[in-house]
Amino acid sequence: MAGKNVCRWYDETSGIKRAYDAGKIDFHWIEDYCFKGGKDCVRKQRWEGEGYVSPDWVMPDGTVDEGVKAWLTGTK
Repeated sequence: MAGKNVCRWYDETSGIKRAYDAGKIDFHWIEDYCFKGGKDCVRKQRWEGEGYVSPDWVMPDGTVDEGVKAWLTGTK
């Protein structure tokens, strides 16, 4: 990750990182948001602006990934 502007919230507790590491979401989510410092990330904006923690199945653009939701809630 050297040389990238990695979002400060992209760590082992990040729902997006865990979903990516488990193969549940495509790399473009990480590349387009997490490796750009969280620029335009709805999750980051809501957390830093409102103190709101988005559910782990909400993607950086604010959409819900039903596959990740099912995986996390065990409803798949």
